[in-house]
Amino acid sequence: MNREDKFLLIRNYDLWCHLSDEEYEALDIAHHFLEAKKGEYIYFDSHHLNKLYFLKDGYIKIGYIDESGNEIIKEIIKEGELFGQFSLERNNLNGEFARAYKKDVSLCAFSIEDFEKLLKKNPDLAIKYSKQVGEKLRRAEFRLLSMLHKDVRSRLIAFFYQLAVMDGYDGSSPAWTLDNFMTHDDIGKLIGSSRQTATTFINQLEEEGLIKISRKKILIPDVKKLQQLVVVS
Repeated sequence: MNREDKFLLIRNYDLWCHLSDEEYEALDIAHHFLEAKKGEYIYFDSHHLNKLYFLKDGYIKIGYIDESGNEIIKEIIKEGELFGQFSLERNNLNGEFARAYKKDVSLCAFSIEDFEKLLKKNPDLAIKYSKQVGEKLRRAEFRLLSMLHKDVRSRLIAFFYQLAVMDGYDGSSPAWTLDNFMTHDDIGKLIGSSRQTATTFINQLEEEGLIKISRKKILIPDVKKLQQLVVVS
């Protein structure tokens, strides 16, 4: 892949589209461009991680290993998202790992120092970045509150509604279809449940016509109905 192609990897995304050629040069995309095979760790021992990552293609599983050796999934990152030290602090990930999931991935890695310099020079980028960080924090809060105050069925309904919102649902049509990039085990871990329990309630929601899941797609026939159930539960 040549240098210009690597520029285009991020230039088509809203966060980066207004940067000048000089600012792209400062980012040094060609130098920071990375690819990883399915299953490879982007990082594992993150205590000394000093980088911010932007995912161009593929999926990244973010999690940690608990004291019993179990894998705990915090989130699954999709194309166009940031991960790593997105708060621009040092050494605050507490053993978090990031791993290429489902397929090979393409991404860019920036040092916090270089990215901070760019933010100082470009207020528009700083505003867009702060909005992305704010959205990640809102999603984390939504998930935490859901796990604290809702039963498994309610957490699952909230989870599928949040998926639609994250995927761009804007209310212009009743139904929404998105890529299915998770197993039932992933979903169970993300909502704080077992795979068996998650599967039981997924089947229940399908029988009620609230969702329809195939190997590649998730269809939500009526997103607003899910939203109403989230509010009620």
